[in-house]
Amino acid sequence: MKRGDFVRQMPESARDFGPGAPIGERLRIDFWLLLILLALSGYGLVVLYSASGRDIEAVKRQGLFMLLGFGAMFAVAQMGVNQLRRWTPLAYLGGCLLLLAVDLVGIGAKGAQRWLEIPGLPRFQPSEVMKLMVPLAVSSFLAASVLPPRFLHVVITLAIIGLPMALVLVQPDLGTAVLITAAGLIVLFLAGLRWIYIAVVVVGLAMAAPVMWNYVLYDYQKQRVLTLIDPESDKLGTGWNIIQSKTAIGSGGVEGKGWLHGTQSHLDFLPEGHTDFIIAALAEEFGFQGVVALLALYIALVGRGMWIALRAQDSFSRLAAGGLTLTFFVYIVVNMGMVSGLLPVVGVPLPLISQGGTALISLLGGFGIIMAVGTERRRMLG
Repeated sequence: MKRGDFVRQMPESARDFGPGAPIGERLRIDFWLLLILLALSGYGLVVLYSASGRDIEAVKRQGLFMLLGFGAMFAVAQMGVNQLRRWTPLAYLGGCLLLLAVDLVGIGAKGAQRWLEIPGLPRFQPSEVMKLMVPLAVSSFLAASVLPPRFLHVVITLAIIGLPMALVLVQPDLGTAVLITAAGLIVLFLAGLRWIYIAVVVVGLAMAAPVMWNYVLYDYQKQRVLTLIDPESDKLGTGWNIIQSKTAIGSGGVEGKGWLHGTQSHLDFLPEGHTDFIIAALAEEFGFQGVVALLALYIALVGRGMWIALRAQDSFSRLAAGGLTLTFFVYIVVNMGMVSGLLPVVGVPLPLISQGGTALISLLGGFGIIMAVGTERRRMLG
């Protein structure tokens, strides 16, 4: 199937959402997606208990966020696709205003200003919400235009992506900015973006790389790239994380050392073993077979999401579901790539496994959108 055909395929039959309809359709829940998400969440809690040093409070907090996330997923899944599309522009604008508020009055930690704190509510990261809003906004705009997108549409789409990306870069948060950009570009690609535009972007990025290196990237971001090239150059400094991560992954072997018997994380050799580098702790204790099991669940989840996208009833639904699913896939690739030393360390958590709050809730909210698309009533076309 060509990329342009991705948004042209239409459903062949209608569904009845009356009393005789399957319970999943009446509840607007895709049970396959739900089952896989529950399996991943349970796996994540088991790994987190060990990676956090048997900190049951950390597991309880993660469990609470999971409950909130699944609640958000169920709530979003009840919304109709047209309702989602109507609210998307306002939600996108509100997200941009929140990002601006972060830059002005946000809470800082570890040299970055990424959080907002509203009285009566726990602090949260608006940038995590924009990981959902950007692909939805791009899907809404492109679905209302001629597909594949023409030059003007591509320019406007890049502006939609560029505004939140710039606001996140100021915080600074390069990893999240890259993911937001990737989320929007994935939707643009699925819409049938012409290869000439892709070639122009690649050449433009190559030409702009020296300027970005000298005038855009912070010193610590440059150091991450240099560490990727040669982590041994500073074993006790910037190269420590990746060296210990690869040591933990390699020491697990095929079967692993056993749950609660990892040494790299329990002896504090592995920094951020319960967040960004949790896959290293998992690999050490569960071995190659544990990583394969995790990948199998991820592949099943991505496959189901793409199946829903391909059967969606309109261009917006197809682009939104496909874009959100592939964005989730990018999260996995980036996290595993950085932990294994194939990509620079950019602070991206492993979806549904790493400890997190706002990221977990927004991620499950995204799957609520995919469920809303999958259970949307299909009308016969004349």
